Amino acid sequence: MNFRATLLSLACLSTAGLSASAQTSVTIYSSAQPGTLSPATFRSGGEGYAIPGYGVVRQSQDVNLTKGRTIIRISDVPALIDPTTVLFESLTDPAGTRVVEQSFEFDLTSTTKLLQKYLDREVTVEQVRGQTIESTSGTLIGTQGGLILRMPDGAIRTISTYSGMRLATLPGGLISKPTLVWDVAAERAGTHKSRFSYQTGGFTWWTDYNLTLSEGTGANACKLDVGAWVTIVNQTGATFADAKLKLVAGDVQRAQPRAQPMARGYDGNVAMAAKAEGFAEKSFFEYHLYTLGRPTTLANNSTKQIELFPAARGMNCEKVLVYYGQAGQYFGTYGAPMTDRNFGNQSSKKVDVYLRFANREENKLGVPLPAGKIRVAKLDSADQSLEFIGEDLIDHTPRNETIQIKLGSAFDVVGERRQVDYRADVNAKWMEEDIEIKVRNQKDEPVSVIVKENLYRWTNWSIPKKNQEFEKVDARTVHFPLNIAKGGEGVVRYTVRYTW
Repeated sequence: MNFRATLLSLACLSTAGLSASAQTSVTIYSSAQPGTLSPATFRSGGEGYAIPGYGVVRQSQDVNLTKGRTIIRISDVPALIDPTTVLFESLTDPAGTRVVEQSFEFDLTSTTKLLQKYLDREVTVEQVRGQTIESTSGTLIGTQGGLILRMPDGAIRTISTYSGMRLATLPGGLISKPTLVWDVAAERAGTHKSRFSYQTGGFTWWTDYNLTLSEGTGANACKLDVGAWVTIVNQTGATFADAKLKLVAGDVQRAQPRAQPMARGYDGNVAMAAKAEGFAEKSFFEYHLYTLGRPTTLANNSTKQIELFPAARGMNCEKVLVYYGQAGQYFGTYGAPMTDRNFGNQSSKKVDVYLRFANREENKLGVPLPAGKIRVAKLDSADQSLEFIGEDLIDHTPRNETIQIKLGSAFDVVGERRQVDYRADVNAKWMEEDIEIKVRNQKDEPVSVIVKENLYRWTNWSIPKKNQEFEKVDARTVHFPLNIAKGGEGVVRYTVRYTW
Protein backbone atom coordinates (compact mmCIF):
# COMPACT_ATOMS: atom_id res chain seq x y z
CA MET A 1 0.00 0.00 0.00
CA ASN A 2 1.48 3.38 -1.00
CA PHE A 3 1.57 6.35 1.35
CA ARG A 4 -1.34 8.13 -0.34
CA ALA A 5 -3.54 5.05 0.02
CA THR A 6 -2.59 4.81 3.65
CA LEU A 7 -3.63 8.39 4.24
CA LEU A 8 -7.09 7.51 2.99
CA SER A 9 -7.43 4.90 5.74
CA LEU A 10 -6.11 6.86 8.70
CA ALA A 11 -6.16 5.31 12.13
CA CYS A 12 -7.49 8.31 14.04
CA LEU A 13 -7.59 8.39 17.84
CA SER A 14 -8.67 11.04 20.32
CA THR A 15 -8.08 11.27 24.06
CA ALA A 16 -11.72 12.29 24.33
CA GLY A 17 -12.74 8.86 23.07
CA LEU A 18 -10.11 6.50 24.43
CA SER A 19 -11.17 2.92 25.02
CA ALA A 20 -11.58 1.43 28.46
CA SER A 21 -8.07 0.01 28.20
CA ALA A 22 -6.53 3.50 28.00
CA GLN A 23 -4.35 4.41 30.96
CA THR A 24 -2.93 7.82 31.83
CA SER A 25 -0.09 8.68 34.19
CA VAL A 26 0.89 12.24 35.09
CA THR A 27 4.08 13.17 36.97
CA ILE A 28 4.26 16.82 38.02
CA TYR A 29 7.42 18.80 38.75
CA SER A 30 7.23 22.20 40.39
CA SER A 31 9.46 25.26 40.55
CA ALA A 32 6.87 27.25 42.50
CA GLN A 33 8.32 29.16 45.41
CA PRO A 34 6.05 28.65 48.45
CA GLY A 35 3.91 31.63 49.32
CA THR A 36 4.70 33.57 46.14
CA LEU A 37 1.77 32.47 43.98
CA SER A 38 -1.31 34.68 43.94
CA PRO A 39 -4.72 33.04 43.29
CA ALA A 40 -5.09 35.54 40.45
CA THR A 41 -2.29 33.71 38.65
CA PHE A 42 -4.65 30.82 38.01
CA ARG A 43 -7.66 32.90 36.93
CA SER A 44 -6.05 34.65 33.99
CA GLY A 45 -7.84 32.72 31.28
CA GLY A 46 -5.94 29.46 31.54
CA GLU A 47 -3.02 30.28 29.24
CA GLY A 48 -0.63 28.31 31.45
CA TYR A 49 2.55 30.00 30.24
CA ALA A 50 3.20 31.66 33.60
CA ILE A 51 2.71 28.48 35.63
CA PRO A 52 6.03 27.61 37.36
CA GLY A 53 6.29 23.91 36.67
CA TYR A 54 5.74 21.16 34.13
CA GLY A 55 4.49 17.62 33.84
CA VAL A 56 5.40 14.36 32.14
CA VAL A 57 2.34 12.60 30.69
CA ARG A 58 2.30 8.93 29.70
CA GLN A 59 -0.67 7.25 28.07
CA SER A 60 -1.20 3.63 27.06
CA GLN A 61 -3.72 2.86 24.30
CA ASP A 62 -4.63 0.07 21.90
CA VAL A 63 -4.17 1.15 18.27
CA ASN A 64 -4.93 -0.60 14.99
CA LEU A 65 -1.94 -0.72 12.64
CA THR A 66 -1.79 -1.97 9.08
CA LYS A 67 1.28 -3.70 7.72
CA GLY A 68 3.32 -0.89 6.28
CA ARG A 69 2.54 2.76 7.05
CA THR A 70 -0.27 4.09 9.23
CA ILE A 71 -1.02 7.62 10.36
CA ILE A 72 -2.06 7.92 14.02
CA ARG A 73 -3.59 11.15 15.33
CA ILE A 74 -4.12 11.92 19.01
CA SER A 75 -6.11 15.10 19.53
CA ASP A 76 -7.20 17.09 22.59
CA VAL A 77 -3.67 17.06 24.00
CA PRO A 78 -2.13 20.02 25.92
CA ALA A 79 -1.35 23.12 23.88
CA LEU A 80 1.90 23.59 25.87
CA ILE A 81 3.58 20.33 24.82
CA ASP A 82 7.33 20.42 24.26
CA PRO A 83 7.41 18.67 20.83
CA THR A 84 11.03 17.55 21.30
CA THR A 85 9.98 15.30 24.19
CA VAL A 86 7.25 13.37 22.37
CA LEU A 87 7.77 9.59 22.21
CA PHE A 88 5.60 6.83 20.68
CA GLU A 89 6.30 3.10 20.95
CA SER A 90 4.55 -0.20 20.35
CA LEU A 91 4.64 -2.52 23.34
CA THR A 92 3.29 -5.41 21.24
CA ASP A 93 6.06 -5.43 18.61
CA PRO A 94 8.70 -2.84 19.53
CA ALA A 95 11.35 -4.38 17.25
CA GLY A 96 9.07 -4.38 14.19
CA THR A 97 7.45 -1.00 14.72
CA ARG A 98 9.12 2.36 14.24
CA VAL A 99 8.10 6.00 13.92
CA VAL A 100 8.96 7.43 10.52
CA GLU A 101 7.80 10.96 11.32
CA GLN A 102 6.03 12.70 14.16
CA SER A 103 4.60 16.19 14.47
CA PHE A 104 2.64 18.41 16.82
CA GLU A 105 -0.11 20.40 15.12
CA PHE A 106 -1.27 23.49 17.01
CA ASP A 107 -2.63 25.84 14.31
CA LEU A 108 -6.01 26.05 16.01
CA THR A 109 -9.13 27.45 14.43
CA SER A 110 -10.05 31.08 15.18
CA THR A 111 -12.27 33.68 13.55
CA THR A 112 -9.29 35.58 12.17
CA LYS A 113 -7.66 32.47 10.74
CA LEU A 114 -10.91 31.26 9.20
CA LEU A 115 -11.43 34.59 7.46
CA GLN A 116 -7.86 34.57 6.15
CA LYS A 117 -8.32 31.07 4.79
CA TYR A 118 -11.56 32.09 3.03
CA LEU A 119 -10.19 35.08 1.15
CA ASP A 120 -11.27 34.79 -2.51
CA ARG A 121 -13.80 32.11 -1.57
CA GLU A 122 -17.58 32.29 -1.29
CA VAL A 123 -19.11 32.95 2.12
CA THR A 124 -22.60 33.62 3.45
CA VAL A 125 -22.98 36.46 5.97
CA GLU A 126 -25.98 36.65 8.29
CA GLN A 127 -27.40 39.93 9.61
CA VAL A 128 -30.30 40.49 12.00
CA ARG A 129 -33.05 42.65 10.50
CA GLY A 130 -35.74 43.13 13.15
CA GLN A 131 -37.26 39.71 13.79
CA THR A 132 -35.64 38.07 10.76
CA ILE A 133 -32.14 37.08 9.66
CA GLU A 134 -30.98 38.29 6.26
CA SER A 135 -28.35 36.23 4.40
CA THR A 136 -25.89 37.73 1.92
CA SER A 137 -23.60 35.56 -0.20
CA GLY A 138 -20.50 36.71 -2.07
CA THR A 139 -16.75 36.29 -2.50
CA LEU A 140 -14.71 37.45 0.52
CA ILE A 141 -12.01 39.82 -0.73
CA GLY A 142 -11.09 41.73 2.46
CA THR A 143 -11.43 41.75 6.26
CA GLN A 144 -9.95 45.09 7.35
CA GLY A 145 -12.57 47.25 9.12
CA GLY A 146 -15.31 44.73 8.37
CA LEU A 147 -16.09 42.21 5.65
CA ILE A 148 -15.66 43.20 2.01
CA LEU A 149 -17.66 41.04 -0.42
CA ARG A 150 -17.71 40.95 -4.19
CA MET A 151 -21.29 40.21 -5.14
CA PRO A 152 -22.30 37.90 -8.04
CA ASP A 153 -23.07 40.93 -10.20
CA GLY A 154 -19.56 42.33 -9.60
CA ALA A 155 -20.58 45.00 -7.09
CA ILE A 156 -18.49 45.51 -3.95
CA ARG A 157 -20.30 45.50 -0.60
CA THR A 158 -18.88 46.30 2.85
CA ILE A 159 -20.49 44.72 5.93
CA SER A 160 -19.36 46.24 9.24
CA THR A 161 -21.64 44.33 11.62
CA TYR A 162 -23.00 40.83 11.30
CA SER A 163 -24.41 38.13 13.56
CA GLY A 164 -22.89 35.06 11.92
CA MET A 165 -21.25 33.50 8.92
CA ARG A 166 -21.72 30.20 7.09
CA LEU A 167 -18.68 28.48 5.56
CA ALA A 168 -18.75 25.42 3.39
CA THR A 169 -15.93 23.45 5.10
CA LEU A 170 -13.11 23.79 7.61
CA PRO A 171 -10.15 24.95 5.53
CA GLY A 172 -7.16 22.63 5.31
CA GLY A 173 -4.38 23.21 7.83
CA LEU A 174 -6.73 24.32 10.60
CA ILE A 175 -7.67 22.07 13.50
CA SER A 176 -10.02 22.50 16.42
CA LYS A 177 -7.73 20.93 19.06
CA PRO A 178 -3.95 20.47 19.44
CA THR A 179 -3.01 17.16 17.84
CA LEU A 180 -0.08 14.74 17.92
CA VAL A 181 0.53 12.93 14.63
CA TRP A 182 2.73 9.88 14.02
CA ASP A 183 3.58 8.20 10.73
CA VAL A 184 4.22 4.64 11.93
CA ALA A 185 5.76 1.78 9.93
CA ALA A 186 4.74 -1.67 11.26
CA GLU A 187 5.68 -5.19 10.22
CA ARG A 188 2.76 -6.76 12.08
CA ALA A 189 -0.82 -5.76 11.31
CA GLY A 190 -3.51 -5.74 13.95
CA THR A 191 -4.12 -4.29 17.38
CA HIS A 192 -0.99 -3.03 19.14
CA LYS A 193 -0.74 -1.96 22.74
CA SER A 194 1.07 1.39 22.45
CA ARG A 195 2.47 3.98 24.81
CA PHE A 196 3.20 7.63 24.14
CA SER A 197 4.61 10.31 26.39
CA TYR A 198 5.53 13.99 26.40
CA GLN A 199 6.42 16.92 28.62
CA THR A 200 4.04 19.84 28.91
CA GLY A 201 3.99 23.19 30.63
CA GLY A 202 1.00 24.49 32.56
CA PHE A 203 1.37 22.15 35.56
CA THR A 204 2.58 22.96 39.06
CA TRP A 205 2.08 21.87 42.66
CA TRP A 206 2.99 23.02 46.15
CA THR A 207 2.32 22.10 49.76
CA ASP A 208 0.22 23.87 52.40
CA TYR A 209 0.47 22.92 56.07
CA ASN A 210 -2.29 23.65 58.58
CA LEU A 211 -1.18 23.60 62.22
CA THR A 212 -3.42 23.85 65.28
CA LEU A 213 -1.67 25.06 68.45
CA SER A 214 -2.67 24.24 72.01
CA GLU A 215 -1.02 24.79 75.37
CA GLY A 216 1.42 22.23 76.72
CA THR A 217 2.79 21.55 80.19
CA GLY A 218 5.80 23.51 81.31
CA ALA A 219 7.25 26.89 80.37
CA ASN A 220 7.01 27.65 76.64
CA ALA A 221 5.78 24.09 75.93
CA CYS A 222 2.96 23.56 73.45
CA LYS A 223 1.20 20.93 71.37
CA LEU A 224 0.57 20.84 67.62
CA ASP A 225 -1.77 19.05 65.25
CA VAL A 226 -0.26 19.04 61.75
CA GLY A 227 -2.17 18.50 58.51
CA ALA A 228 -0.66 18.76 55.01
CA TRP A 229 -2.31 19.26 51.63
CA VAL A 230 -0.87 19.50 48.15
CA THR A 231 -2.37 21.97 45.70
CA ILE A 232 -2.20 20.99 42.03
CA VAL A 233 -2.82 23.43 39.17
CA ASN A 234 -3.61 22.31 35.63
CA GLN A 235 -3.59 24.99 32.94
CA THR A 236 -2.14 22.80 30.20
CA GLY A 237 -5.17 23.09 27.94
CA ALA A 238 -6.22 19.45 28.42
CA THR A 239 -8.10 17.36 30.97
CA PHE A 240 -6.62 14.11 32.31
CA ALA A 241 -9.36 11.77 33.50
CA ASP A 242 -8.71 9.00 36.05
CA ALA A 243 -4.96 9.56 35.89
CA LYS A 244 -2.29 7.95 38.03
CA LEU A 245 -0.73 10.93 39.78
CA LYS A 246 2.87 11.36 40.94
CA LEU A 247 4.58 14.42 42.41
CA VAL A 248 8.35 14.94 42.41
CA ALA A 249 10.16 17.08 44.99
CA GLY A 250 13.83 17.76 44.32
CA ASP A 251 16.33 19.72 42.28
CA VAL A 252 15.76 18.26 38.81
CA GLN A 253 18.04 19.86 36.21
CA ARG A 254 16.48 20.98 32.92
CA ALA A 255 18.70 22.07 30.04
CA GLN A 256 16.97 25.22 28.86
CA PRO A 257 17.82 28.94 28.86
CA ARG A 258 17.16 30.66 32.16
CA ALA A 259 15.34 27.66 33.56
CA GLN A 260 13.95 28.26 37.04
CA PRO A 261 15.40 25.57 39.32
CA MET A 262 13.24 23.08 41.10
CA ALA A 263 12.83 23.63 44.80
CA ARG A 264 15.95 22.47 46.59
CA GLY A 265 16.14 18.77 47.27
CA TYR A 266 16.46 16.87 50.52
CA ASP A 267 17.57 13.46 51.70
CA GLY A 268 15.78 10.75 53.65
CA ASN A 269 14.38 7.25 53.43
CA VAL A 270 10.84 5.99 53.07
CA ALA A 271 9.06 7.40 56.07
CA MET A 272 5.50 8.29 55.20
CA ALA A 273 2.79 5.85 56.24
CA ALA A 274 0.18 6.61 53.61
CA LYS A 275 -3.38 5.97 54.55
CA ALA A 276 -5.55 3.99 52.17
CA GLU A 277 -5.58 5.53 48.71
CA GLY A 278 -3.53 8.52 49.86
CA PHE A 279 0.00 9.50 48.85
CA ALA A 280 2.86 7.04 49.35
CA GLU A 281 6.30 8.63 49.66
CA LYS A 282 9.67 7.12 48.77
CA SER A 283 13.20 8.17 47.92
CA PHE A 284 13.73 8.22 44.16
CA PHE A 285 17.27 8.83 42.87
CA GLU A 286 18.26 12.06 44.73
CA TYR A 287 14.65 13.26 44.92
CA HIS A 288 11.43 12.23 46.63
CA LEU A 289 8.44 10.78 44.83
CA TYR A 290 4.84 10.99 46.06
CA THR A 291 2.41 8.56 44.39
CA LEU A 292 -1.34 8.83 44.87
CA GLY A 293 -2.90 5.46 45.62
CA ARG A 294 -6.04 6.09 43.56
CA PRO A 295 -6.83 7.57 40.13
CA THR A 296 -7.76 11.22 40.05
CA THR A 297 -9.04 13.62 37.39
CA LEU A 298 -7.07 16.78 36.67
CA ALA A 299 -9.49 19.06 34.84
CA ASN A 300 -8.14 21.82 32.62
CA ASN A 301 -8.11 25.28 34.24
CA SER A 302 -8.60 23.82 37.70
CA THR A 303 -6.97 23.77 41.13
CA LYS A 304 -7.23 20.56 43.14
CA GLN A 305 -6.19 19.86 46.73
CA ILE A 306 -5.33 16.38 48.03
CA GLU A 307 -4.23 15.40 51.53
CA LEU A 308 -0.48 14.69 51.52
CA PHE A 309 -0.43 12.55 54.66
CA PRO A 310 -2.75 11.77 57.60
CA ALA A 311 -2.80 14.48 60.25
CA ALA A 312 -0.20 14.15 63.01
CA ARG A 313 -1.78 14.99 66.37
CA GLY A 314 -0.33 15.94 69.73
CA MET A 315 3.18 16.82 68.57
CA ASN A 316 5.43 18.45 71.14
CA CYS A 317 6.56 21.98 70.29
CA GLU A 318 8.20 24.95 71.95
CA LYS A 319 7.40 28.65 71.79
CA VAL A 320 10.54 30.75 71.38
CA LEU A 321 10.83 34.53 71.77
CA VAL A 322 13.77 36.17 69.95
CA TYR A 323 14.90 39.78 70.24
CA TYR A 324 17.04 40.84 67.29
CA GLY A 325 17.70 44.53 67.80
CA GLN A 326 19.62 44.77 64.52
CA ALA A 327 16.69 43.42 62.43
CA GLY A 328 16.24 45.06 59.06
CA GLN A 329 19.90 46.04 58.67
CA TYR A 330 22.24 44.62 56.05
CA PHE A 331 25.53 43.22 57.22
CA GLY A 332 27.52 42.04 54.25
CA THR A 333 31.13 41.01 53.81
CA TYR A 334 33.39 44.05 53.76
CA GLY A 335 36.93 44.41 52.45
CA ALA A 336 37.98 46.42 55.49
CA PRO A 337 36.88 46.85 59.12
CA MET A 338 33.79 49.02 59.60
CA THR A 339 35.17 51.75 61.85
CA ASP A 340 32.23 54.19 61.53
CA ARG A 341 30.90 54.30 65.10
CA ASN A 342 27.30 54.91 63.97
CA PHE A 343 27.15 52.05 61.49
CA GLY A 344 24.52 49.43 62.41
CA ASN A 345 23.26 51.19 65.54
CA GLN A 346 19.63 51.58 64.49
CA SER A 347 17.47 49.59 66.88
CA SER A 348 14.27 47.57 66.46
CA LYS A 349 11.93 47.10 69.43
CA LYS A 350 10.13 44.03 68.12
CA VAL A 351 10.45 40.70 69.90
CA ASP A 352 9.61 37.96 67.41
CA VAL A 353 7.63 34.81 68.22
CA TYR A 354 8.69 31.42 66.82
CA LEU A 355 7.41 27.87 67.05
CA ARG A 356 9.99 25.08 67.08
CA PHE A 357 9.30 21.37 66.72
CA ALA A 358 11.24 18.23 65.81
CA ASN A 359 10.30 16.38 62.63
CA ARG A 360 10.87 12.97 64.23
CA GLU A 361 8.93 9.75 64.38
CA GLU A 362 8.99 9.77 68.17
CA ASN A 363 7.34 13.20 67.94
CA LYS A 364 4.52 11.66 65.84
CA LEU A 365 5.81 12.95 62.50
CA GLY A 366 9.18 11.94 61.03
CA VAL A 367 8.39 12.38 57.30
CA PRO A 368 10.09 14.35 54.50
CA LEU A 369 8.25 17.67 54.24
CA PRO A 370 8.14 19.37 50.82
CA ALA A 371 8.64 23.13 50.83
CA GLY A 372 5.45 25.01 51.54
CA LYS A 373 3.51 27.56 53.55
CA ILE A 374 2.69 26.78 57.19
CA ARG A 375 -0.43 28.38 58.67
CA VAL A 376 -0.99 28.22 62.42
CA ALA A 377 -4.29 28.61 64.28
CA LYS A 378 -5.09 28.47 68.00
CA LEU A 379 -8.33 27.43 69.71
CA ASP A 380 -10.28 30.19 71.45
CA SER A 381 -11.77 28.40 74.46
CA ALA A 382 -14.51 31.05 74.77
CA ASP A 383 -16.38 29.87 71.69
CA GLN A 384 -14.30 26.87 70.55
CA SER A 385 -13.30 28.64 67.31
CA LEU A 386 -9.91 28.44 65.61
CA GLU A 387 -8.23 31.81 65.18
CA PHE A 388 -5.32 32.46 62.83
CA ILE A 389 -2.11 33.48 64.66
CA GLY A 390 0.55 33.51 61.93
CA GLU A 391 2.18 31.82 58.99
CA ASP A 392 5.64 31.21 57.56
CA LEU A 393 7.44 29.35 54.77
CA ILE A 394 9.64 26.27 55.06
CA ASP A 395 12.13 24.83 52.62
CA HIS A 396 12.21 21.10 51.88
CA THR A 397 12.92 19.53 55.26
CA PRO A 398 14.22 15.98 55.80
CA ARG A 399 12.95 13.85 58.63
CA ASN A 400 14.81 14.08 61.95
CA GLU A 401 15.41 17.83 61.45
CA THR A 402 14.09 20.65 63.62
CA ILE A 403 11.67 23.17 62.11
CA GLN A 404 11.39 26.74 63.33
CA ILE A 405 8.69 29.03 61.97
CA LYS A 406 8.06 32.71 62.65
CA LEU A 407 4.50 33.66 63.66
CA GLY A 408 4.81 37.38 64.29
CA SER A 409 5.89 39.78 67.06
CA ALA A 410 4.99 39.71 70.73
CA PHE A 411 2.61 42.45 71.91
CA ASP A 412 3.66 42.59 75.58
CA VAL A 413 7.40 41.98 75.28
CA VAL A 414 9.62 44.74 73.86
CA GLY A 415 13.34 45.28 73.44
CA GLU A 416 15.79 48.13 73.24
CA ARG A 417 19.37 48.09 71.96
CA ARG A 418 21.93 50.87 72.25
CA GLN A 419 25.62 51.51 71.86
CA VAL A 420 27.00 52.65 75.23
CA ASP A 421 30.56 53.42 74.14
CA TYR A 422 32.89 53.08 71.18
CA ARG A 423 36.68 53.17 71.08
CA ALA A 424 39.06 52.65 68.15
CA ASP A 425 42.76 52.96 67.32
CA VAL A 426 43.13 52.52 63.59
CA ASN A 427 46.93 52.67 63.73
CA ALA A 428 47.00 49.94 66.36
CA LYS A 429 44.32 48.07 64.37
CA TRP A 430 41.67 47.56 67.02
CA MET A 431 38.27 48.87 68.04
CA GLU A 432 35.88 48.13 70.89
CA GLU A 433 32.15 48.59 71.26
CA ASP A 434 30.05 48.46 74.45
CA ILE A 435 26.47 47.29 73.84
CA GLU A 436 23.48 47.31 76.20
CA ILE A 437 20.24 45.46 75.45
CA LYS A 438 17.10 45.65 77.58
CA VAL A 439 14.05 43.43 77.19
CA ARG A 440 10.89 44.29 79.15
CA ASN A 441 8.18 41.75 79.93
CA GLN A 442 4.73 43.27 80.49
CA LYS A 443 2.95 39.91 80.55
CA ASP A 444 1.38 38.34 83.65
CA GLU A 445 3.76 35.40 83.40
CA PRO A 446 7.54 34.93 83.11
CA VAL A 447 9.07 34.56 79.65
CA SER A 448 12.30 33.28 78.15
CA VAL A 449 13.86 35.41 75.42
CA ILE A 450 16.88 34.76 73.18
CA VAL A 451 18.82 37.95 72.44
CA LYS A 452 20.42 37.61 69.00
CA GLU A 453 23.45 39.74 68.13
CA ASN A 454 25.49 40.09 64.92
CA LEU A 455 29.16 40.99 65.36
CA TYR A 456 29.41 42.68 62.01
CA ARG A 457 32.32 45.13 62.07
CA TRP A 458 35.08 42.65 61.22
CA THR A 459 35.81 38.94 61.07
CA ASN A 460 38.21 38.78 64.05
CA TRP A 461 36.35 39.47 67.27
CA SER A 462 36.25 38.53 70.93
CA ILE A 463 33.97 39.35 73.88
CA PRO A 464 36.24 40.22 76.83
CA LYS A 465 33.37 41.46 79.06
CA LYS A 466 29.80 40.25 79.49
CA ASN A 467 27.14 40.02 82.19
CA GLN A 468 25.43 36.97 80.62
CA GLU A 469 26.75 33.77 79.12
CA PHE A 470 26.28 33.42 75.37
CA GLU A 471 26.23 30.76 72.67
CA LYS A 472 28.28 31.25 69.51
CA VAL A 473 25.90 30.25 66.71
CA ASP A 474 28.22 30.96 63.77
CA ALA A 475 31.25 33.10 62.89
CA ARG A 476 29.29 36.34 63.27
CA THR A 477 26.28 35.54 65.49
CA VAL A 478 25.85 35.01 69.24
CA HIS A 479 22.78 34.26 71.39
CA PHE A 480 22.26 35.50 74.94
CA PRO A 481 19.42 33.63 76.75
CA LEU A 482 17.32 35.65 79.21
CA ASN A 483 14.70 34.53 81.75
CA ILE A 484 12.50 37.49 82.65
CA ALA A 485 9.94 37.56 85.48
CA LYS A 486 6.46 38.89 84.89
CA GLY A 487 6.54 42.68 84.79
CA GLY A 488 10.33 42.50 84.89
CA GLU A 489 13.28 43.49 82.72
CA GLY A 490 16.26 41.53 81.46
CA VAL A 491 19.54 43.24 80.61
CA VAL A 492 22.49 42.12 78.48
CA ARG A 493 25.73 44.09 78.53
CA TYR A 494 28.82 43.08 76.66
CA THR A 495 31.99 44.48 75.10
CA VAL A 496 33.15 43.24 71.73
CA ARG A 497 36.74 43.82 70.58
CA TYR A 498 37.74 43.69 66.90
CA THR A 499 41.35 43.35 65.69
CA TRP A 500 42.95 43.25 62.26
